[in-house]
Amino acid sequence: MKKRILALVLSMVMIMGLLSGCGSKKTSGSDSKVIKIGVFEPQTGENGGGGYQEVLGIRYANECYPTVDINGETYKIELVEVDNKSDKTEAVSAAQSLISDKVKVVLGSYGSGVSIAAGEFFEEAKIPAIGCSCTNPQVTKGNDYYFRVCFLDPFQGTVMANYAFQEGAKTAAVITQLGDDYSSGLGSYFVEAFSKLAGEGAVVSQEQFQTNQTDFKAILTNVKDANPEVIFAPSSIATAPLIIKQARELGITCPIMAGDTWENSTIIENAGEYAEGIALSTFFDDADPANAEAEKFVKGFKEYLKKNNQSEIIPAVSALGYDSYLVAVEAIKKANSVDPEKICEAIKSVKIDGVTGAISFDENGDANKDMAFIKTVRNGEFVFLKTVTVSE
Repeated sequence: MKKRILALVLSMVMIMGLLSGCGSKKTSGSDSKVIKIGVFEPQTGENGGGGYQEVLGIRYANECYPTVDINGETYKIELVEVDNKSDKTEAVSAAQSLISDKVKVVLGSYGSGVSIAAGEFFEEAKIPAIGCSCTNPQVTKGNDYYFRVCFLDPFQGTVMANYAFQEGAKTAAVITQLGDDYSSGLGSYFVEAFSKLAGEGAVVSQEQFQTNQTDFKAILTNVKDANPEVIFAPSSIATAPLIIKQARELGITCPIMAGDTWENSTIIENAGEYAEGIALSTFFDDADPANAEAEKFVKGFKEYLKKNNQSEIIPAVSALGYDSYLVAVEAIKKANSVDPEKICEAIKSVKIDGVTGAISFDENGDANKDMAFIKTVRNGEFVFLKTVTVSE
């Protein structure tokens, strides 16, 4: 009998404890205001390395600016991260996950293809997305809910064509990835710009490779036979060192160039001495901060990278991730609302001094930017060469 009474008392205590726990959790939730920002990035797959660098910039921005005031109340900003796995099909699932989670704005993605694939779903859900480094024009074209803080591939392709021509190249070969919006788009803009500068027939070889391809000897042999004075090969972080090494091993000695994706220390690590002399265009140079926000970012982010066991070299995409977060926060402030449609409307008039320079948006949702940084690899490190603007 005593045992039954004791068991009954213990059961009641446990039930009261559970009810008490549920009650306190509910109270805590009602007292705190939260606004969710989605982080739509690849952290695995072909572009996982670059996506993670972008994520780090966003996470650091969230540490620096963890709250936002709306209607006189302070809201905690919660990041909801999804992995689009560098895959267009997975990108759709990741986008739908963010929509289901009721995020108010989305940041990303590294990789234009996955951004394009997800764009129509964000538009349908009326949730604004702010691209960090997705440079293909199709990301924002015809989509009133997609914006971006980086320059575009037509500009980037023109910049690299101008640079190659100014360095004395009169013929070029172009190597792109079949089915990849970033690679094929940037390659075509380079071909168009270089042909205007050097004349019809100046692009002596155009080669394509498959996703996940690792042996490039056949296409590089074709390139070698064409004897170009420069190679332009916009590709992923994973593919770049393979192309660089195999080209040099085949005895190709001309300069090899690419776009922004090549500014990644793992390319130098994996290509080794063969990476010396490669050239690329990028969005940011941490040695020359553009403003007070940039100075603060460079100092603080290096410490953040160190704390997270990362190289202290600041990738441009991390700076862009940081800037996309700043734009989102500023838009939420301007909208003075948690309504995604009002936030979207506010983005159109946002003007900030970001880490990568002044940011505002044109009628397409693209950042008004006209400058790129040209860098090379020297003694195993990225080295700034020059800036190039549209007027040049």
